[in-house]
Amino acid sequence: MISWSLEWATVKALWRRDVLRFWRQPSRIVGALGQPIIFWLVIGSGMATTFQLKSTNIGYMEYFYPGVVVMVLLFSSIFASVSVIEDRHQGFLQAVMAGPGSRAAMVLGKCLGSSSVALIQVGIFMVLAPLAGFVFSDIQWLPMLAILLFSSLGLTAMGFAMAWYFDSVQAYHAIQMTLLMPLWVISGAMFPVNDGHLAFRILEPLNPLAYAVSSTRHAFYGGSAPSDLSITSSLGLEIFCLASVCLLTFSAAVWICERRR
Repeated sequence: MISWSLEWATVKALWRRDVLRFWRQPSRIVGALGQPIIFWLVIGSGMATTFQLKSTNIGYMEYFYPGVVVMVLLFSSIFASVSVIEDRHQGFLQAVMAGPGSRAAMVLGKCLGSSSVALIQVGIFMVLAPLAGFVFSDIQWLPMLAILLFSSLGLTAMGFAMAWYFDSVQAYHAIQMTLLMPLWVISGAMFPVNDGHLAFRILEPLNPLAYAVSSTRHAFYGGSAPSDLSITSSLGLEIFCLASVCLLTFSAAVWICERRR
């Protein structure tokens, strides 16, 4: 029989460890935020004079900002999940597995810790939202929190699964950047997705990062972004899709952890 107190103790200990380790390594904030900020300022400024949407007068700095928010979440989740490999090599996770907590509790604790670190860094970056033209009072904060939480947990669970399976920092980064960066690029983060192209029509509904970018835009625009900027007109549907992806990746992480020592 599962002891829920022991399960919760395992989750809490792993979550607390990752958050404390983050605060003791402030250079990680610079690493996770530096590149997205440069992307936003440099690419945004360079594209500002040539970018134009058909039905709105939104500038590129404003258009690009929600995509960069998802980029911060993506980079933070990837870097935080690397600790899974480090903790395995140092024997820490082997000690956790020998304890009374289940594999699911271990995966949940690591994912919550990595997600908390990612959300802290996203929160710091979102201070810049007024520079992109957004007003804090217009943002739907509760849906935004749900979007960021589900997106982060989904990404960190995916990172956990890959880190546990490959057990190599080099292989982990190669797979993550080869897989996730192209998905981010074609998510609508950098440019509107061309629905007239067959490949985009097929890939966009299957791309979880496209739902993250689209729903983030909805939240920034008070719950309803212009049609040119989103996949669907329903913020609730997109949050449901993100929650489903989160559950799927978490289940995959637990399954891989239980079957691959």
